[in-house]
Amino acid sequence: MHTILGAGGAVANALTRELENINETIRLVSRKPIESNNKNVSWRKADLLNYDELIAASKGSTVIYLTAGLVYDKKVWAAQWPVVMDNFIRLGKETGARLIFFDNVYMYGLVDGPMKEDTPYKPSSVKGSIRAKIADKLMAEAKAGNIRASIARGADFYGTDNMNSFVDMMVLDKFAKKQSAQWIGNPNKLHNFSYIPDMGKGMFLLGQHPESDNQIWHMPTAPAITGKQFIEMAARIYGVAPKYMAINKIMLWLTGLFQKVVMGVVEMYYQFNHNYIFDSSKFEKAFKFKPTSYEDGLKVVSETLYKKSQ
Repeated sequence: MHTILGAGGAVANALTRELENINETIRLVSRKPIESNNKNVSWRKADLLNYDELIAASKGSTVIYLTAGLVYDKKVWAAQWPVVMDNFIRLGKETGARLIFFDNVYMYGLVDGPMKEDTPYKPSSVKGSIRAKIADKLMAEAKAGNIRASIARGADFYGTDNMNSFVDMMVLDKFAKKQSAQWIGNPNKLHNFSYIPDMGKGMFLLGQHPESDNQIWHMPTAPAITGKQFIEMAARIYGVAPKYMAINKIMLWLTGLFQKVVMGVVEMYYQFNHNYIFDSSKFEKAFKFKPTSYEDGLKVVSETLYKKSQ
């Protein structure tokens, strides 16, 4: 059985679709109900902070994926992520299941050059420090031989089915409505964007290959391009003018006074005002996997999730 903790999010949904393709038994675990017409998919209610609920939902698992996204607030992260990770590790010890944690790149901090799996952790934010600690804890347990665990990391997303992505919300959805886009930071800086279906396929492949255990993997992601290039490509595909407004840190902070989620982005502003280069060549070579190009990914998104106006 493959169990997905934090089911219902964009990555979890993409992973579920991949697992359904090979007739796997899938257990979705979340606080809110998830319906499925697939006889191999079942849902169990559990809180990631409650170990008793988690073990009841996870018994019999061969692989357990953690794809949760907590409320985007550093105080919530500081209080809850250590508990969630402790519970995840404990599940691995008690069930014997392989553990795969979907992570981000905050722990690397500001990197001069490409971010790779062996890039040292030098967080530039409170949220980055939290992510560094929980990642270190998981891999220390794996190194000690107490569990079998891997970390999968992605860059900023596009193609989410819940608009939980700044490019989906501020660029693609805007162009779909024939409105001007917005961009955080410097649009002339390089940035990668991970296509959600590729994240699901990457997680799926790790789950199918035990030899990938006890390592960090960067999920397959197309090479970095500038924000301006991304906007121009998206505008061409949507058939609109590439109009946009760049949002600087002061503007973000002012908006954050009224929107708590936006305030959470302020400390991450360095990611948008410097080059952000995510290297997934290790995964691409190991699994002979070519990431979806931005051109192809944006075409699919424009025909499905954020449909262009006719």
